Amino acid sequence: MIKGSCHCGSVQWQFDGIPESATACNCTVCRRYGVLWAYDFEGEGINVSGPTQVYIRGEWIGFHFCPTCGCVAYWRSLEPNEEGRRRIAVNLRLVEEPDAVAQIPVDHFDGFDTFEDLPRDGRCVEDYWF
Repeated sequence: MIKGSCHCGSVQWQFDGIPESATACNCTVCRRYGVLWAYDFEGEGINVSGPTQVYIRGEWIGFHFCPTCGCVAYWRSLEPNEEGRRRIAVNLRLVEEPDAVAQIPVDHFDGFDTFEDLPRDGRCVEDYWF
């Protein structure tokens, strides 16, 4: 299990296990936030807590950030899927113990142009810290 929190500690998340990968997206929102996402479903593999402000993007996603320190903690789908499950992703840059995620490979998603997964380039989370 890995844990993360915003800078002031008000917003926290927990990811059960270790993600198989992190995603770097270049969409108009994610590239501005500079986040690395780890995905699962709310209340299953990911649990979140603490007060957030939400930026609603389009009709299907809300980006949650701390109203005190401003860190982007996670995104959550606005509606559950057909099975009643709600997709969520946490920002791995907020992890409390960086060594726990340092070697996770980074996947790239072209959310700006093609809306397709791109090939891995061999980098891992640790490579994005510098």
